[in-house]
Amino acid sequence: MKFGKRLKQQIQETLPGWRDKFLSYKDLKKLVRLISSAPPLLNGSLEYGRAEAEFVYLLNNEIEKFNGFFMEQEEDFIIRNKELQQRIQRVIQIWGPNGSKPSEADYEEEMARTRKDIVNFHGEM
Repeated sequence: MKFGKRLKQQIQETLPGWRDKFLSYKDLKKLVRLISSAPPLLNGSLEYGRAEAEFVYLLNNEIEKFNGFFMEQEEDFIIRNKELQQRIQRVIQIWGPNGSKPSEADYEEEMARTRKDIVNFHGEM
């Protein structure tokens, strides 16, 4: 099986919701083949130049797509990190030694849940 087909299959099996976030491998490959198959005499031709310009345009769009995706993910991670920090502070304030509900068992249970969420968050990152 060729790389492009394996990539497409892998995306479908693991991250179908992110399908549009991956590199447009097939489109870029077509343009690379078109450019690389041009005879040496035609390298300066209008068609060659058009294919090369289209490739550069598509590649720049892919870079922008990746950048936008990573910026969005980074924002989400910053928000989730802040929420986890606030959650820890609430647990300490409510169930900690000086809290209004000084139950050691409740405190440990809630901190364990929060630690588990932090580990899951780290894994996602």
